[in-house]
Amino acid sequence: MDEFSPRARRRSALLTWQHIASLPPNLPVVYCGGFNTQKESTTGRFLLGRSREHGVVGDMRDTWPNARVRKNASLIRTFHGFKGNKQGALEFFKLVFRALCLCWDRQTQDLHIDWILFRGRSLVPVSCEVVSDNIDGQYPSSHYPIFAEFLLPRAVRIVDPPAQEEN
Repeated sequence: MDEFSPRARRRSALLTWQHIASLPPNLPVVYCGGFNTQKESTTGRFLLGRSREHGVVGDMRDTWPNARVRKNASLIRTFHGFKGNKQGALEFFKLVFRALCLCWDRQTQDLHIDWILFRGRSLVPVSCEVVSDNIDGQYPSSHYPIFAEFLLPRAVRIVDPPAQEEN
């Protein structure tokens, strides 16, 4: 979603939610990406069903707090600006302050701006991980990616693609 404009993020979330809401209610949905805002923002609260946007309320759940196993939970931020854990002194103190605030506010267990949201009772998030892989301190992105594994219902079957005819 847009990096700079909260209004653009709210509109993007609303448009995406309208599409998701138009799908059959029993269809499992996974919605992931760089949302460029924290889950307690207007955009996050809307998608997670805790606020209204143009009379509509989202109905997604966040994989991170719902997963049975969370890996790299100490990385409470997913944006790192290609620095990894090597933040400057000011960023470090801001992070410590925010981490202390999180101790009192159990609603927000992280400051992730990259999320994996899901809808559907049949989806069970088994594990979720903040991936911090790098090669010699070089990161592929300014954000740590989020990885999740879901337990799928038995009714979901992997369909083999049709066989290609050889000429």
